[in-house]
Amino acid sequence: MASAEADPPAGPEYAFEFTGGRLCLDFVNTVSGTRAEPKERLTTYADLVAWGRQAGVLGEREAQRLGQLAKRRPGEAGRILADAVQLREAMFRIFCGAAECRAQRPGDMNILNAMLSRALGQVRLDATAEGCVRVWAGGAEAMDRMLWPVLRSAMDLLTSDDERERIHKCESPTCDWLFLDTSRNHSRRWCDMKTCGNRAKAHRYYARHKHGD
Repeated sequence: MASAEADPPAGPEYAFEFTGGRLCLDFVNTVSGTRAEPKERLTTYADLVAWGRQAGVLGEREAQRLGQLAKRRPGEAGRILADAVQLREAMFRIFCGAAECRAQRPGDMNILNAMLSRALGQVRLDATAEGCVRVWAGGAEAMDRMLWPVLRSAMDLLTSDDERERIHKCESPTCDWLFLDTSRNHSRRWCDMKTCGNRAKAHRYYARHKHGD
């Protein structure tokens, strides 16, 4: 279960994987295993900050600053962690529903839209010599700032007819990770060939040879 604990756990920092093809899918994939038998990777606010830094949406100084703020405001850190996990699970169901052309649950859409509204309120346009660029201009002390790009990514994915149709769930029975299938003929089956793909190949090999066939 998620914890309000701000300090990172003992031992090396968990190395998150980024195989989803879109930031929002990588965020949904911060659970190992399946939703029926999950292994939670966001157990503390420090884990959430570490994911943001590894994903490239937080710089080193930002991550350090958020870690300091969490020590001073543990209650807020805990609430943001709980909100992040709730958002992640709502997005998982939304993306699965979009991939399967199923009707969405109003409650899940309410969670996404409420947090999306806050995130989009932090977007600004800066004028440059080459034109305008989009920047995140929210305050440096906004402890949920790592979620803003995730929400923008989710909006872009769900409103793109071509990309929405390419959302796919790993076909391994022990994995619920999502990915964007960019293969030419939509034939990708695994979140990562090096993990779930190789396990499936090994299982098929064993099944063929266990009776000496």
